[in-house]
Amino acid sequence: MARTLMIGSCEPFSGKSALVLGIARYCLSANQKIRFGKPLATSIELDDCSEGLPQHLIDDDVRFVGSILGLSENQLLESVELSSPATADQRLIKSNPGKDLEFESFRKRLEAPFDGITILEAAGSLNEGLLFGLSLEQLARGLEARVVLVHLWEDSRSVDALLAAKAQLGDHLIGIVLNAVSPEEIEVLERNVVPALESIGIVVFGIMPRSPLLRSVTVGELVRRLDARVLCCTESLELLVETLSIGAMNVNSAMEFFRRRRNMAVVTGAGRTDIQLAALEASTQCLILTGAGEPLPQLINRAEELEVPLLKVDHDTLATVEVIEQAFGHVRLHETVKATYAFRLVEEHCDIDRLFRRIGFPTN
Repeated sequence: MARTLMIGSCEPFSGKSALVLGIARYCLSANQKIRFGKPLATSIELDDCSEGLPQHLIDDDVRFVGSILGLSENQLLESVELSSPATADQRLIKSNPGKDLEFESFRKRLEAPFDGITILEAAGSLNEGLLFGLSLEQLARGLEARVVLVHLWEDSRSVDALLAAKAQLGDHLIGIVLNAVSPEEIEVLERNVVPALESIGIVVFGIMPRSPLLRSVTVGELVRRLDARVLCCTESLELLVETLSIGAMNVNSAMEFFRRRRNMAVVTGAGRTDIQLAALEASTQCLILTGAGEPLPQLINRAEELEVPLLKVDHDTLATVEVIEQAFGHVRLHETVKATYAFRLVEEHCDIDRLFRRIGFPTN
């Protein structure tokens, strides 16, 4: 079996794809061959699975990484199963849950000679995929793979999940990367927490700071989640929203508040034209109007001049805000600007040389 490195996490949206991109580019810069895949596809939407899965099941995350790194189709590994309500129903009712049918299928694909490293991205959590025989632990043990976990850090209580992962994965776990750490806490973690973790056998390859950019969401994604009507600037739906502001104050206070924010989505009532115009003059990526009524023509004209998408939703302000807040940090890394930033983040904050020394892979 070729050398296999799995990138996993204890919970979804922890930053696996960012680390995959950084590690993969490291390999390519060292003139090492790579191939990449997700045994359990989680980023493909199919309306109907009743007629079976596509012949070539390649996760959207895999295709994105391949396009960013210039990988050939032969370097992109097909998934063997899709995680969806329909496929889970089929597996539970028609098959034996947890059996390793899909795992054996995937293992055979990796048996072909390959002079390089295979990078695999696991599903969202430690246990996701058990139903299909494709959990992180099942794959790591069956493929004799080494595992690096990307872990969201809040405080020392976050260690519980790491200890559980260590107990499950044993020697397959070679280390972790802590992610989404407040920049002001990094020095304290390096001085106190990292030595403590390493003393209990959890090697830390890096600490990556929280990134508003990587947590951001496109305007188009907000349109989809809110089922919004786009009133203008449909060509600007790829703009990235990093922060959320609510226009429910007087206009003078709003202008002062907006000046301190960047790359905002501003949510305000459809009748608050004063707030809406003030928001357009700030760092606003989209303006979201709630409640009854339609915007004035001069607002639409000004939004078009500034190329700021104007959205109208049926939800009230509170419900709209809840949907947007849920979107931050819970979207796929599918934008080139995010990938570029991920390269830099991994390069500056992770010791990839040490990681590869742990698996006996050549380094620069």
